Amino acid sequence: MCGIVGYIGGRRAQQVVLTSLAKLEYRGYDSSGIAVRGSAITVNKDCVRVGILEKRSARLEGTVGI
Repeated sequence: MCGIVGYIGGRRAQQVVLTSLAKLEYRGYDSSGIAVRGSAITVNKDCVRVGILEKRSARLEGTVGI
């Protein structure tokens, strides 16, 4: 099973998507990833919990993310 979160808006997409993924984490997911479109598309993924992904990820600029 998977959970997918997408965001298009005026705020920084990275934080919105990571916060939403953390709310889905109770389902038992063992990996997570995020892609944000700024001037380019940047992808961060790993076999870790959302909190660890957030710590390992560089600051991603952009207002579109999944």
